[in-house]
Amino acid sequence: MTSSPDYRAAILALALGAFAIGTSEFAAMGLLPYFAADLMLSEPQAGHVISAYALGVVVGAPITAMLGARLPRRRYLAALMAFYGVVNLAAAVMPGLATLTGMRFLAGLPHGGFLGVAMLYAADALPVGQRARGAARVLLGLTVANIFGVPLAGWMGQAIGWRWGFALPGVIALVSAWLILRVAPRVGGNPDARPWDELAALRNPRVLWVLAVGAIGFGGLFAVYAFLTAAILATTQAPGYVIPLTLAAFGVGGTLGTWGAGRLTEILGIDRAAYVSLAAMAATQGFAALVVGSWPLMVVSSFLIAAGAGLVIPLQTRLMDVAGSAQNMAAAMNHAAFNAANALGPFLAGLALAAGWGWRAPGLVGVALTAAGAVVLTIAIRQDRKARRRTERAAAATAG
Repeated sequence: MTSSPDYRAAILALALGAFAIGTSEFAAMGLLPYFAADLMLSEPQAGHVISAYALGVVVGAPITAMLGARLPRRRYLAALMAFYGVVNLAAAVMPGLATLTGMRFLAGLPHGGFLGVAMLYAADALPVGQRARGAARVLLGLTVANIFGVPLAGWMGQAIGWRWGFALPGVIALVSAWLILRVAPRVGGNPDARPWDELAALRNPRVLWVLAVGAIGFGGLFAVYAFLTAAILATTQAPGYVIPLTLAAFGVGGTLGTWGAGRLTEILGIDRAAYVSLAAMAATQGFAALVVGSWPLMVVSSFLIAAGAGLVIPLQTRLMDVAGSAQNMAAAMNHAAFNAANALGPFLAGLALAAGWGWRAPGLVGVALTAAGAVVLTIAIRQDRKARRRTERAAAATAG
């Protein structure tokens, strides 16, 4: 498949879908105080709404991969994004905790399937040497959402009601679905594929090790980010504009980091780029721990922890190499792994805070998780090399 203006337009439409997902996922955290007050919930109760989305991603990733195994990617992606738009709009009119939580769970279901297959589509649309760049272009929609979409949804929630904060990404998702059908070239599905074959990815140790790198290594980012604004409020006398500035800095850093990670993977190769990303993550998370108490430096740390977190690009590229015929499942489970990290990191950082370690604890937990991710990456690379040697020996024996 070669690059063309049609594919560039298709990648833009896919990035818009990623923008809707990023806005919906991260804006929900900022909207929590507003829907908690309106629905007369405690903040821990309202937190179930956030957790339900992450659970939906984890549950939905294998399901959406299996359902889409034989479908043409263009229609599959459009259908997932249309479903995402509808359930986000439904969440905007839900009257209570149970129904809102249910809608957020449903909204999480297509998350991993859409992003994973969209990155595969974008990677296949470009020459082999530029696959990482194609995947990075789709993910830019997620990071740009943190610059524009999340602040806009947060402003709407504050100014005209939290329900509009859920409705906004719903509308964007429907626009993305329409654009995908209009501009994305038709790419035939695999009529010989069997949905159950996608489960092969979950039985492939090489795939599972890569997923473990994301689930553990990326936990450090979420350990710091989840408590960053709370740390600013608790340890500084920051002006009111600092919190939205911090969130915007995170979005800008993530955008630049994702773009840079795509190029870095092309230059250094997958494994070296992954190690560089992990080293950058550990360094920036350590910096975040050191500067607690100074809001200007904490804003800088927000930018840096996002800019250094380009690990998703080399991991996604490695998954494409080891997944074999189960590409949809592996790509979707990659995003499920990062949502598992979104649960693991804040959980461990919360335990450290509850133990009285202070507001530097999330950064220290982040460094520890990132270091653990590097260890798992080393194991993954060794397992991959062993598997390749076994395959080569088997091929040589057959040829002999």
